[in-house]
Amino acid sequence: MHRFISWTAVIAWMLVIFSLSAQVAEESNRLSTDVTEAVVRTVEKVKPDAEINVIRLNQIIRKNAHFLCYLVLGILAMNAFRRNGCSIGKSLILSFFLCAVYAVSDEIHQLYVPGRGAQVADVLIDCTGGVTGMFIYWFAGKTFNLIRTGKKTMFQVQAND
Repeated sequence: MHRFISWTAVIAWMLVIFSLSAQVAEESNRLSTDVTEAVVRTVEKVKPDAEINVIRLNQIIRKNAHFLCYLVLGILAMNAFRRNGCSIGKSLILSFFLCAVYAVSDEIHQLYVPGRGAQVADVLIDCTGGVTGMFIYWFAGKTFNLIRTGKKTMFQVQAND
């Protein structure tokens, strides 16, 4: 059952990414603009005199969305491969392959969406997010295993010094 749920989560998240990529340019820009405006309002509450380049901030938010979407995909893919009994090394390789192929296919998909296009930079950002998610999964698993077995983690060692 855990295998089924793990792969269902991967597929569901891929569908989320697909649906975001299927948005026409105006709709996609409206979504990121709404997020940007919320960030600007929040920053202005904290620092009213802040000078914010809204266009640049919107671009940063759009690229971070790529990174975060694939970070989640990397974590979910690692979990699914591990639940299927793959070693950590094999899970890293297969998860990277899955994220990279999906990132490329996602950019190709955007070629057919009105006002959108494919960018190699987005594939690189997506892959970086995926790898980051994979290593977060690996690091969290390593830490939980150390705690479970009673061995000290690097955080516990530093706290005792």
